[in-house]
Amino acid sequence: MKKLSDFKVGEKGFVESITDEFLEQQLLEMGVTPGQMIQVERISPFSDPIAVVVSNLLLSIRLSDANNIIVKNYYE
Repeated sequence: MKKLSDFKVGEKGFVESITDEFLEQQLLEMGVTPGQMIQVERISPFSDPIAVVVSNLLLSIRLSDANNIIVKNYYE
């Protein structure tokens, strides 16, 4: 398992946990729940923010928030 912020473009995995309660609530309201597949779609030129695809939604997430999202690699 690693942080979403460590993923490269095209990497995907399953959301394991979200370590920040406020961020967890925000993502839950957008439909992002543990166990869902998440894929890094784009990384901005200065690495912040990143664009991810979850449940056919393209979401922009700050790198500091991506540090709080623990993801199990798809190929583990």
